Amino acid sequence: MADPSSYRPSPGQIPDSPGVYRFRDEHRRVIYVGKAKSLRQRLANYFQDLANLHPRTRSMVTTAASVEWTVVSTEVEALQLEYSWIKEYDPRFNVKYRDDKSYPYLAVTMNEEFPRVQVMRGHKKKGVRYFGPYAHAWAIRDTVDLLLRVFPVRTCSAGVFKNAARTGRPCLLGYIGKCSAPCVGRISPDDHWDLADEFCDFMAGRTGTYLRRLEKQMAEAAEEMEYERAARLRDDIEALKKAMEKNAVVLADATDADLIAVAEDELEAAVQIFHVRGGRVRGQRGWVTDKVEEITTGALVEHALQQLYGEETGDAVPKEVLVPALPDPVEPVQQWLTDRRGSGVSLRIPQRGDKKALMETVQRNAQQALVLHKTKRASDLTTRSRALEEIAEALGLDSAPLRIECYDISHLQGDDVVASMVVFEDGLARKSEYRRFQIKGFAGQDDVRSMHEVITRRFRRYLAEKERTGEWTDGPRSPQAQPPLPDGAPQAAPHADAAPAPDLSPAPDPDAGLPLDSSLKDEDGRPKRFAYPPQLVVVDGGQPQVAAAQRALDELGIDDIAVCGLAKRLEEVWLPGEDDPVVLPRTSEGLYLLQRVRDEAHRFAITYQRAKRAKRFRASPLDDVPGLGETRKQALIKHFGSLKKLRAATVDEIREVPGIGRKTAETVAAALAQAAPAAPAVNTATGEIMEDDEGAPETTADAPGEPVTTGAPDERRGQET
Repeated sequence: MADPSSYRPSPGQIPDSPGVYRFRDEHRRVIYVGKAKSLRQRLANYFQDLANLHPRTRSMVTTAASVEWTVVSTEVEALQLEYSWIKEYDPRFNVKYRDDKSYPYLAVTMNEEFPRVQVMRGHKKKGVRYFGPYAHAWAIRDTVDLLLRVFPVRTCSAGVFKNAARTGRPCLLGYIGKCSAPCVGRISPDDHWDLADEFCDFMAGRTGTYLRRLEKQMAEAAEEMEYERAARLRDDIEALKKAMEKNAVVLADATDADLIAVAEDELEAAVQIFHVRGGRVRGQRGWVTDKVEEITTGALVEHALQQLYGEETGDAVPKEVLVPALPDPVEPVQQWLTDRRGSGVSLRIPQRGDKKALMETVQRNAQQALVLHKTKRASDLTTRSRALEEIAEALGLDSAPLRIECYDISHLQGDDVVASMVVFEDGLARKSEYRRFQIKGFAGQDDVRSMHEVITRRFRRYLAEKERTGEWTDGPRSPQAQPPLPDGAPQAAPHADAAPAPDLSPAPDPDAGLPLDSSLKDEDGRPKRFAYPPQLVVVDGGQPQVAAAQRALDELGIDDIAVCGLAKRLEEVWLPGEDDPVVLPRTSEGLYLLQRVRDEAHRFAITYQRAKRAKRFRASPLDDVPGLGETRKQALIKHFGSLKKLRAATVDEIREVPGIGRKTAETVAAALAQAAPAAPAVNTATGEIMEDDEGAPETTADAPGEPVTTGAPDERRGQET
C-alpha cells in the first residue's frame, strides 16, 4: 500500500485552472480519470488525512503511485477529454456503468444497396439506422412481422439473397407479399431504398402523416369501386395501428425525450433509461455501477449522459433529456449535448404533469433493478471471494491472487504447435488480455519444452517493458509525462521543476500493428502487451509442466509470482519442487475456479490450433489436385510430416501412401512442382521475418453466459492436446 504523500505534488505545481487528471499505479496503468473546474482544489481533496476519505477513495489513492494532469481552456473541453480517456484507459476505479444485459436493437442497413431489416446487438455501425433498445428480441420480430405487410423490406441474410438471385426464385416471404423481392428484380434498388426509408420514418415516430395518406388512398379506392385495393389498404392500416398499440402513448404531445432515473445507496447505483419517441416508449435499458467515492446524484447523472451519448450524434440525441438531478455545473454538460446533437438540447428535472409521472415510473424501475442486482451480486461476490481465498490458502500465498494467468499447449500429433494465455481478474475472465503464441524452433517436440518457451517469452517481454519504462535503469518516469492528445486538444502543464524524461523508446516491434487492449498502452501510445504481472501462473499439466514454468521464471530472476499446475486426470494441483500434489475437495470453490481457468485456456488454445490447421489445409496446393479428397490429403501430410517433405518426394515415394495410385501420385507431384512455396511475411519497418500471431489477442469473444465448448474428451484423446 503506497503512501499518498510519497507522490503528492507541491501546491505550487498544480495550476488553478480547468483540467483533467489521472492517477497511475506502480505499473504505470491508469486507474482513475477525473476532471475539475480547479485542478488545485480538486487534487488537494485527495491528499488529506486518509481517515477523512471515503473507503473506496482511500483504496484508490493508496493503490496509485503517481498523478498527472492536463490543462484545458473550458469545462466543455474537460468533459470531452475525460470521456476520451475513460474510453481509452478503462480505469478500474472510475464509475463504469455495466449493462445488465445485451440489448437488441431493430436495425435497418441503409448503407447497403438493398437495405435489410434485422435484429442487431453490440457496437453500432456507420450507415445503419437503429431503433430501440428493446427488452426482448421477440418483441422486435413481432413488430417487424406486422410492418412487413405495409413495408415489404428485405429481411433475408446475404447468403439467402444471393442464392435467390442466382436461381431466379424468391424466398417464401416474396411469395406471400411480405418482401418486395429485390433479389429477382421485382423492385428497383432506388424504390427499395425509398421503401426502407419510409419504414425508418414510421419507426422514428412519424406515423400520423403516413396513416392519413393510407386512409386517403383507401377512400379514393372505394370511390373508384376498387374494393379489393381498398380492403388491402384497410388491412394495412389495421396492421400499422396494431404495431403502434404495442407501445402505449405515455406523453400526449408526441415528445421525443430520454428519461433517466437513479437509485443508489452508499456503495452502488442503478440507472434506468426510458427512450420515448413520438410520445411512446420505444426502448428501455439499465446500468449498474460501483460508487468509487462520495459522489452526488448529479455527478452520477453526468457519467450516465457520457455513457449514453458519448458515441451518438444527430437525432440519436433527443431534444429533451429529463433527469432526477442536474450536474454541477450544468452548462458544460448541456453545451456538450448540444454539440453532439447539432441543435439545442433541454436538460432539466420534470416538475409536474405526465413527464413527472413517467419519471416516477422510471425511478421505480431503477429501484427494483438495484435490489435485483444486489441479490445476484451478493452471491457472486461471496463465491468468487471464497474461491480466491481457498486458492491462496491451499498454495500458501500471502494474499488472494487477484490476477491469474493460465497457459496451455495444443498441437496435432506434433504439428501446428501453439499455446494460449488466458487472464482472470477478480475471478472473472478478461478476454481483452488473452494472448496466443506459436512455438518456435524444436520446442514443439514435447509439451514441457513448449511450456518453458512460452513462459520465458511472456515474462521476458514483461521485464523488457519494465526496463523500457525506466523502472529499473532510470527510475520511474516523471508523473507528468503526458500521452499524445487528440488534434486540437490543449497540452498538459508540466511540473515547474520536472526534469526531461530520458529517451526510452524501444526498437521497432514486428508485431506493433496487432490490435491491443487500450489498458496495455503506455503513456507514449506504444503497445504494452505484457506489462501487468499476475500473482499466480497456472499451467495445464502436472509436475513436469510446473517444473518447466518455474525454471523459466527462475532463469529470468522472477521470484514474486506463484506457479501451480492442474492435472486433468485426477484434478490434482501441483506445486514446484513438491513430490505430492495438493488435493482440493471436489466441492471446493477454489478447485472449481482453477478448473474454469484451465478449461478456458484449453478452449482458446484448441480454437487457435484448429484455425491454423484449417488455414494450412485451405492454402495447400493439394486443394487443386482433382479427385484428391480430404481424407487422402490428410494421409499424405501425415505420412510425410509436412508439405515441404511431400514436395521433395518422388512419385514412387508418394505411391507408398495407402490409397494413392500411380496416376494420382503423378498428378500430386506435378501440382506441387508448379506451386511455389509461400514466402514468409516480412516486417517492412525492420526487415525481419514476422512471427505469425505472436502474442495476438483474441479477436472474438464468447457471448456472456454461453458455456465453453471444448469438445468431447474421447474425440480429442490422441489427436489434439
